[in-house]
Amino acid sequence: MPVVQVEGVHKRFGEVEVLKGIDLSVESGEVVAIIGRSGSGKSTLLRCINGLEQIQSGRIQVAGHGLDASAHGLRDLRKDVGIVFQSYNLFPHLRVGENIMLAPRVVLGVSKVEARSRAEETLAEVGLAERFDAWPDNLSGGQQQRVAIARSLAMRPKVMLFDEVTSALDPELTGEVLATMERLAAHGMTMLLVTHEMAFAERVATTTVFMHQGKVWEMGPSAKLFDAPQTAELKQFLGGGLK
Repeated sequence: MPVVQVEGVHKRFGEVEVLKGIDLSVESGEVVAIIGRSGSGKSTLLRCINGLEQIQSGRIQVAGHGLDASAHGLRDLRKDVGIVFQSYNLFPHLRVGENIMLAPRVVLGVSKVEARSRAEETLAEVGLAERFDAWPDNLSGGQQQRVAIARSLAMRPKVMLFDEVTSALDPELTGEVLATMERLAAHGMTMLLVTHEMAFAERVATTTVFMHQGKVWEMGPSAKLFDAPQTAELKQFLGGGLK
C-alpha cells in the first residue's frame, strides 16, 4: 500500500473549486515536490492531506488512516503526519526544548523524560543541539524554521509535509533549511513539499508534480520532468526564470 493515496479529491471554497479531481500516490521513502503557480491548489492539497481542510468528495489515505468528506479519524492521522508551514508558529513564551516537548507530552502522553530525549534527538538532527534552552526570539529565521521541523519530527511521523517553508527566508537561511530537508530525505523520510526552489526539487525529489488550475497537470521522475516537460504550461513555467 502507498503511504499516501489521494483519489478523486475535490475541494471548493464557496463557489470556487480549487482542487478538481486530484489523484496522487506516494510510496514509503519517496520525496514528492509539488510545483506550480500561485493559486494552482498546491498548498490546499497539502492541507487536505493533513485534514486541515475538509474535502467535498474523493478519498485520502495517509499512513493507514482514511480521510473522506466526514473527516473521521483526524486525530489519529495527525499523530503520524507532520506539517511545517512558512510561518514557524513557535510559542515565544516557551524555550526551544519546551516547544518541541509539548506535542509529544500532550498528544501522545509520553513522559517528560521521553519528551526531553525526543527534543534533544531531533534538535541534533536539524543541527541545533546546543539551542535547547534558547528563546525563539533569539534565533534567526532559518533556525526557527529548523526548530519547527524538529518539533514535527519529535512526534515521529511517518510522513512529513512542507508548505513553502523557505519562502520567507533570505538565500543564506534558505540554504540552512533545505540542507536539513535534504538530510531527512537521505534518511528515508517520506516527504511531500510545496516549493518554489526548483533546483532543490530537481536534485532531491524522486517525483515532481506540476499543478495547474487545480489539477495534476504533469507528474513524473524529477530529472525527466525538468529535462523534458511534456506540456506547454510546464515549459512556460520552467522557462519563467524560476529554475
